[in-house]
Amino acid sequence: MSEQDYLADSTDSLLGQEFLTWLWFRGETSPLGFTDANGRPFSLLLDQKVVVQGGEGDMRETTSVTGGMTDGVHLPLREARIGLLTGKKVTRALLLLEQDGINWQMTLKADDFAPGAFRTPKVESDKDDQEAVFLEKIFVIEQGLALLDTAYKVFLEVRLSPQWDQEVRNIGRWMTRQE
Repeated sequence: MSEQDYLADSTDSLLGQEFLTWLWFRGETSPLGFTDANGRPFSLLLDQKVVVQGGEGDMRETTSVTGGMTDGVHLPLREARIGLLTGKKVTRALLLLEQDGINWQMTLKADDFAPGAFRTPKVESDKDDQEAVFLEKIFVIEQGLALLDTAYKVFLEVRLSPQWDQEVRNIGRWMTRQE
């Protein structure tokens, strides 16, 4: 791997870590904090599992935290947030997207932004028209990915603007607040 490839991978990973951390912050502080291209609101939350990592080489420490829900409310993932305070970065998270009562769930890794374990809304099975079922499944996958793309676009707009310094301060206050 060339030095240029290494730097590009490091930059992508850092940007992914910032994105996942920002999503966590945004999901907890601004429910329904996004709107799609048609102006319809949607939420994007970190859901039940967060992996944070810090250090280098043999000194690398990883914390994987799984939370749950009580009465339909996501419990804060305190241990992972404490990891953020000690300098660890979010490297993987389970995301829950919701729009108009429809849910998508996926794991997103900071290194490559590739969604994994992507669960879409249920598509009704029709033995007589399997092609329609397939096309409907592709459609709901595209809808979920479009919502993720919208959130990433909002992140980049904030990240590349002068408002990012204030956003970092807000994230810092959010990390230290007690639940």
